[in-house]
Amino acid sequence: MANIVITGASRGIGLAIAVELARAGHKVVATMRNPAGSPELGDQAVKENLPICIETMDVDSDESVKQAFGRILAQGPVDVLVNNAGIERTGAIEETPLVDFRTCMETNYFGAIRCIQAVVRPMRERRSGAIINVTSVAGKISLSPFGPYSASKFALEALSEALAQELRAFGVRVAIVEPGIIDTRMARNIEGMGASKVYPQVRRCAALFEETMAAGAGQPQVVGQKVREVVESGTWQLRHPVGPDAEPFLTWRGSMNDEKWVQWSAQSDSDWLKSVKVDFGMDLKLD
Repeated sequence: MANIVITGASRGIGLAIAVELARAGHKVVATMRNPAGSPELGDQAVKENLPICIETMDVDSDESVKQAFGRILAQGPVDVLVNNAGIERTGAIEETPLVDFRTCMETNYFGAIRCIQAVVRPMRERRSGAIINVTSVAGKISLSPFGPYSASKFALEALSEALAQELRAFGVRVAIVEPGIIDTRMARNIEGMGASKVYPQVRRCAALFEETMAAGAGQPQVVGQKVREVVESGTWQLRHPVGPDAEPFLTWRGSMNDEKWVQWSAQSDSDWLKSVKVDFGMDLKLD
């Protein structure tokens, strides 16, 4: 059984990953910014007698990451790091404050780098280990108004590719797990995001998420199962789309060239609604 560190484990996908791996017998260190404010995982660990240790760590902070991994590594080596901590920021590029772009990159990209750098040397020296970065289908497909979020996930995908090249010769695996639309608080926030007076993509995507949630989006547990599969299989496969819509959406985007993709999102409301009906079988209504 492996010693596994998971970031962003307070709720949603991170919590599901922690529970899935602990139920399989792995020893899990589940990190989060404020354990006292997010007791659900700790309560579940006690109830099921799961091998989960809750650790305070803010991936945005150099010092917090340094101190947390100092405590973690003092207890033994980290066999697997799962970089799951993430936040969403959405909006048209013109209308989104610069601080939102920076905030998204700080957590989703630089936060992952901080944690990678904390464990990669001992993994390399042991010539074993795995680093699993949870990105998103939005790390392969950029759709307005997800520019701020997608930029951070694209960046993490690029970093992961380079890291995989560097660590392969040292026996350290790198994997990217790419969820589609998963029913989490983050997805619900997107469903309820405010409209733009200028850019129609904002309300369109809100309607798309609302319909997807109503029809039944993927559950966080499917991502936990995928991460467990990556951990236990020993696979060297780099990318792992997960969720009922992930592969279909990636395949659909791959079926068109860049110019057609841009036009798909840029067309009029009436034409966009017709396209959604044809492409996804959804009868959406725009407010």
